[in-house]
Amino acid sequence: MTTQEVANRLVELCRQGKYSDAHTELYADNAVSLESGGPVPKVEGMAAIQQKGKQYEEMIEEFYGGEVSDAVVADDFFSVMMSQDVKFKGQERSNTSEICVYEVKNGKIVSEQFFYNQ
Repeated sequence: MTTQEVANRLVELCRQGKYSDAHTELYADNAVSLESGGPVPKVEGMAAIQQKGKQYEEMIEEFYGGEVSDAVVADDFFSVMMSQDVKFKGQERSNTSEICVYEVKNGKIVSEQFFYNQ
């Protein structure tokens, strides 16, 4: 798959809430995930990325909605904006947004990096 095709498929799956499917289908086994902050700034490998996603989902008490923008592609990279309206366990309802940057090699996502306010 080209970078554009990977980007389009990721957007499609994320808009459907199928994040685990996106990991399985689009990510390289040795992919790296980087956060701009938070308790786990870096994880490596599909098992660790999937576990991080599961832990994040378990923190959500109520999901009210969200948005995933179309991708902007440049060479082996693409970015999307993701936002969500959620209530995390033990917290007030909040709206968050982030810029997500992905790198693609050989038709698979090899890195993802998230930028957001803490």
